[in-house]
Amino acid sequence: MLNFIWVFFFLTAFICAVYKCLVLGDQTVFAELITALFSQSKTAFNIALGLCGIMAFWLGMLNIAEQSGFIGLLSRLLNPLFSRLMPEIPKDHPALGAMAMNIAANMLGLDNAATPMGIKAMQELQSLNPHPDQASNAQILFLVINTSAVTLFPVTIFAYRAQMGAANPSDVFLPILLATYGAALSGLLAVAVVQKINLLDRVILAYLAAISLLVFGLLAYFYRLDQQQMLQQSAMLSHVLLFGLVIVFISAAVYQGLNVYELFISGAKQGFQTAIGIIPYLIAMLVAFGVFRASGALELITGAIRWLVELCGLDGRFIDALPTALLKPFSGSGARAMMIDTMQSQGADSFAGRLACVVQGSTETTFYVLAVYFGAVGISRIRHAAACGLIADLGGMLTAIFVTYWFFG
Repeated sequence: MLNFIWVFFFLTAFICAVYKCLVLGDQTVFAELITALFSQSKTAFNIALGLCGIMAFWLGMLNIAEQSGFIGLLSRLLNPLFSRLMPEIPKDHPALGAMAMNIAANMLGLDNAATPMGIKAMQELQSLNPHPDQASNAQILFLVINTSAVTLFPVTIFAYRAQMGAANPSDVFLPILLATYGAALSGLLAVAVVQKINLLDRVILAYLAAISLLVFGLLAYFYRLDQQQMLQQSAMLSHVLLFGLVIVFISAAVYQGLNVYELFISGAKQGFQTAIGIIPYLIAMLVAFGVFRASGALELITGAIRWLVELCGLDGRFIDALPTALLKPFSGSGARAMMIDTMQSQGADSFAGRLACVVQGSTETTFYVLAVYFGAVGISRIRHAAACGLIADLGGMLTAIFVTYWFFG
């Protein structure tokens, strides 16, 4: 699958560039493709280099958490759920705790903390994988949950909206929460169908009900706050919980008489090696999509969608936000740039501007996560991971469009 997608990007980019050069007379298109090759290669390296410090810190903290027993506690709390969703994971395995930490960080909107935790979880899952070059069912389910994880506090998007002059930067909070919840359910359902997971199991239903109550409870709480209070309280809660975890890890280790500093150093050493190992995978994916975009292929796709929508006589206001939606599975920075561009050209409080923000907050960057997580453990055969991840993205995008029409007309 990944091989097909990668080749498709390059061949499509070449065909589009040839058409623009020979038919439309665009003499600069191939120069733009070469620029994309070099710039995206540099971007991939910079991303990996920037991850080194972050990953070193969080892998060090995870080692402390693991040795102090905190990871084991999380594992026991999740065992009833994961034993049904991922029956191949043994009881109390370290992968369970790492997955729990990753999901919690994503829910808080803490992408920098979530990535090293996710890679740690993928490495633990790889230790159980009987076919090291092929993604296991558990690894695929974890990746899809990660890419469609419910985001409770999209503070970064609020900040961008404030910078772009939105009258109420946090007015997209509830739509984003509903959109990301829709993406998570879509991803889980897709994997459940392929892997024949029984979602009607009483334990699974109980966990899903608890998560739903948490989501809608937060909705009810933040709905009554004004803009400034929502921004302040959501940001404060995210920061307090994150630093609180650090203190809990350290305190638990100190209480047990462990050498906290040595544990941290031992875990942090893995950070640099892991970040360097993902560089080839990042370069492959970012360069491929970079030339696809530079060739004008993305613009052709959005144009075709606009024509179909207008032909059907439907409301086409959502099309102006489609570049963000189409880029989101492939490039987080690209989708963010499209979101900002939409707010600049259409207005931060326009329908398209708000929809672009809701789409941006609805899911993670599927192919970035796929390249980083699977690249970190050397998996080349991804099976149904990309397809299920894209279904989650589609679920998030459709939910985003629906709730944006619902909230903002």
